[in-house]
Amino acid sequence: MRNLKAVFKKQFKGTIQSPEILLQFIIFPLLAFVMNLMVVTDFEGVPEDIAVMLSANMPNMVTMQASIFAGMGLITVMSGIVAEDIEKKSLRFLMMAGVKPISYLIGVSGVIFVVSFFTSAAFSFIGEFSGLDFWIFTGAMMSGVAGSIVLGATIGMLAGSHQSASGLALPAAIVLGFGPMIAQFNDTLARILHPFYTQQLNVVANYLTTGSIEAPLWHAFAIMWANVAVLSILFAIVFAKKGLRG
Repeated sequence: MRNLKAVFKKQFKGTIQSPEILLQFIIFPLLAFVMNLMVVTDFEGVPEDIAVMLSANMPNMVTMQASIFAGMGLITVMSGIVAEDIEKKSLRFLMMAGVKPISYLIGVSGVIFVVSFFTSAAFSFIGEFSGLDFWIFTGAMMSGVAGSIVLGATIGMLAGSHQSASGLALPAAIVLGFGPMIAQFNDTLARILHPFYTQQLNVVANYLTTGSIEAPLWHAFAIMWANVAVLSILFAIVFAKKGLRG
């Protein structure tokens, strides 16, 4: 417990002193707010059947930016944090002090997870979700956040340096962040991405905005947290093999 607190305090201090990290939690909801204002929702003068079609196919800018934040932005943030700990030998010192993989992961990711909650809640407010929908969307966001945090930490551990982490994290972030958006227009891609947590976040978002869903809602949450469990095991394995080399 003492080790976990030490890692948490260390990461909290590093996060609030890093404008680059803090910007990630501000820029996406800000973009969502601005883009949401720019989307045309008034189809006055347009024939009713066309207006219905346009409304149904109009992308939801809030859920789009939220998915990019949870599935893309945090992977690069977390991989950079872990890779920097390795590069600066901080991780080696922590391991020599008896810090276990789970303590390090919870301590470092806990800060990012807590800050992400406020960003996720901001998306819910901007998207005008209320009541149960607010908590469903925020819960789905936090499930996606958890997956990206653990994946980013694993990539950072594998990379070993900040520069290498950027190169490894970006392709994964692009696929997981933008893939679900493209999958809305491609059924084959949707089936390929189905097992991944970002696609399931998109499933929840579509359900809340359109009411359309093919399976019970809990299936999406189950898949997202199964992703988190698998990625956590992978992180523990990589940490055990590479941690002392940092």
